[in-house]
Amino acid sequence: MKADIIWLGSTDSTNEEARRRISDIDNLSVLSALEQTSGRGQRGNTWSSAPGENLTFSIVLKFSIPGNIREILPAVKAYDQFILTEIASVSMVRFLYRHGIDVQIKWPNDIYIGRRKICGMLIENSIRGSHLSSSIIGIGLNINQRNFDVSISNPISMSFCRPEAHFDIHLCLEEFLEIFNDNLSRYLTYTTENERDIVYRNLRREYLSDLWLLNEPAEFYDVTASRKFQGMIRGLSPVGHILIEDTENGRVREFAFKEVSYII
Repeated sequence: MKADIIWLGSTDSTNEEARRRISDIDNLSVLSALEQTSGRGQRGNTWSSAPGENLTFSIVLKFSIPGNIREILPAVKAYDQFILTEIASVSMVRFLYRHGIDVQIKWPNDIYIGRRKICGMLIENSIRGSHLSSSIIGIGLNINQRNFDVSISNPISMSFCRPEAHFDIHLCLEEFLEIFNDNLSRYLTYTTENERDIVYRNLRREYLSDLWLLNEPAEFYDVTASRKFQGMIRGLSPVGHILIEDTENGRVREFAFKEVSYII
């Protein structure tokens, strides 16, 4: 599988641009913009990026639906959609490792160096029946930017970590996509339910091996109960919800996205 990269000078958001074009572009098309005027992140946040210094791009995936004779990507159940978060996150970790940058995944799909954020993702899935029909994986990676908006509390970039280097954003995108596509083929290629289960377990192990603060004490905010608590991440549920042990009472709770946040 090879991606078709479409470079844009400027757009409001690569995810929005991908949504507008999705009927006309091929599976695995990638829209990358030198400038985003209204970049979006998780939790309704904006994504700020200096024009031409970083990568802001969206990958379009189109999945086959059971009974559909057009085979695009293998069918993926809506229940299993977290696999895309795992593939994208693990791929970004591997890309940065190649450049000597040690990072971890802050659940669900931010990439951190210590307590500083180098990469964010916004993954938007479309569902038809019980399966995914398409996915738009939006990624913002800080590469050459050194001066950030003061309102952004904890950014870092590849050039901060490797001050002697200046990175070509075009080559960086091609390199990341090579890793991403290899992982996509690796984890979406199976013929039986047993093979599927083995593949998914292997991916989950790889994701957890890179998960920030796994089995380490940390402070969290329970959005549903409006309270802070001390806890430890103990793993993920089958659908990718985070499992956190409240160290006050030893109870392990399951949180969906937006139900809990880290206190950094």
